[in-house]
Amino acid sequence: MNFNILAFGDSLTWGSDHQQGSRHAFQDRWPNVLAAGLGGAATVVAEGLGGRTTCFDDHMSPSDRNGARILPTLLGSHYPVDLLIIMLGANDLKPHICGRAAGAAAGIDRLIEIAQSFPYGWGAAAPKVLVVSPPIFAASRAADGLPAGGRDIAESQRLAAEYEAVARRRGCSFFDAASVAKASVIDGVHLDAENTRNIGLALVPVVASIIKTSS
Repeated sequence: MNFNILAFGDSLTWGSDHQQGSRHAFQDRWPNVLAAGLGGAATVVAEGLGGRTTCFDDHMSPSDRNGARILPTLLGSHYPVDLLIIMLGANDLKPHICGRAAGAAAGIDRLIEIAQSFPYGWGAAAPKVLVVSPPIFAASRAADGLPAGGRDIAESQRLAAEYEAVARRRGCSFFDAASVAKASVIDGVHLDAENTRNIGLALVPVVASIIKTSS
């Protein structure tokens, strides 16, 4: 059985390299590290967009960053999806977007609801869902020392507990990326190549276990 995974996220999934002002190499982006680590046991489709939120509009972007609005389209494009990995919330914590971990958690809850209730065709079942809370923000090298966009470090520290509670209630799996990755001090939000690889490597046994229980 070919196991299909959709990795749904923001610039941390896209592979934004703020040190070089570009994108991390293909082999360093966590969805591709995950795919390599699974050794052909699964296909991983990376759907990362810089600035994407869980369910909030950001009208300052030329693209639609509202995750809840685009997820149904992606589910329709890529089904059958056996596992949906969601790693979002860092952009929800921008003050002008939401700013609160509780709001991001509510958005995660909405995304799970969409995934579990979408009318998949050809008898396809709803995917399992793995919720990944993003790494905690760090003090940056900016003059004010704040993470990019005026985000609050303390709110980012609350994400894991909030997300785990939502995942448990919805019957989903959970992983805390802060347990293996740290944000770069360049802007306090994004990851260097090593830390984005760390997420992919850490998810290999988590996802392998999900695949095993699904077979």
